[in-house]
Amino acid sequence: MGDIKRQKKKYSTPRHPWQKDRILAEKELITKYGLRRKYEIWKMNSILKNFSDQAKKLTSEKTRQVEIETGQLLKKLSGLGLLEKNAKIADVLSITLNDIMGRRLQTLVFKKSLAKSVLQARQFIVHRHVTIGDKTITTPSYLVPLHEESLIQFTSSSSLSSPSHAERLPEEKKAKKKEAEGGKARKKTKEKTAEK
Repeated sequence: MGDIKRQKKKYSTPRHPWQKDRILAEKELITKYGLRRKYEIWKMNSILKNFSDQAKKLTSEKTRQVEIETGQLLKKLSGLGLLEKNAKIADVLSITLNDIMGRRLQTLVFKKSLAKSVLQARQFIVHRHVTIGDKTITTPSYLVPLHEESLIQFTSSSSLSSPSHAERLPEEKKAKKKEAEGGKARKKTKEKTAEK
């Protein structure tokens, strides 16, 4: 019997905790992309750093294996929509953090106008209202490949899929409220006439 395997961190934290410029940049990203915690930025930053490190390593050597790995990396990045199909390995270094943030499921749900805000998009994903094809994905940071982008939709069992849902609910509440207020007013008038 071995010990339980401890999961490794999938991101690296900043070396210095108090850098004003970095903190302000992170705040902007949090509001723009509707993130909950800063480690989500660090996670995406680690993914970006991993891609650029691979590209730097592959440009320094020239062997048959390097050519295979270069093709695999470029295919993966073009599949994620971060690069064009005819891109070269040097283009990997031009990918920015905003490019990766733009491929997250949460951002794409908002861009497709399935939600009124990025925070609402996050809520829909976490509450299992959004599917990609047959798969229900509950991770807002899921990087959506290009071939899956057109498959993003509401679940068939979700009442949010009907367009009139947002308008219908407030009208029903108003009608019930008016009925309740009308009933109270009638009771008061009956009590007053009974007293006289």
